[in-house]
Amino acid sequence: MFIQTRSISVEKGNSGKVVERFSTPGALDEMEGLIDISVMVNKKAKENEEVLLLIRWDSEEAWKNWEKSEAHLQGHRNSRGQEKPSYMIGTTVNMYEVQAVRPGKLPGQRS
Repeated sequence: MFIQTRSISVEKGNSGKVVERFSTPGALDEMEGLIDISVMVNKKAKENEEVLLLIRWDSEEAWKNWEKSEAHLQGHRNSRGQEKPSYMIGTTVNMYEVQAVRPGKLPGQRS
């Protein structure tokens, strides 16, 4: 499994705008190998708000296919020259190769 995280820092009161943008279905949802996308808001953020995206792929190859896909490239072309929203402070992107997964127990789940 391969995971991309995207931490987006925004001015207080604006995390909902980012959550809405990344919760709306789009071309990414149609990509082969996409497991899921989690959109989270940091409840402990002090000065600014932080939205964290966790995008899980079944492999690094699947992620690379998204990166070079026409849908992804067209999205970047469409936003070229546009100013980022004034409430956006910054974004940090990280990539992880999963080394181990330990399942938990859900209520009613058999061992």
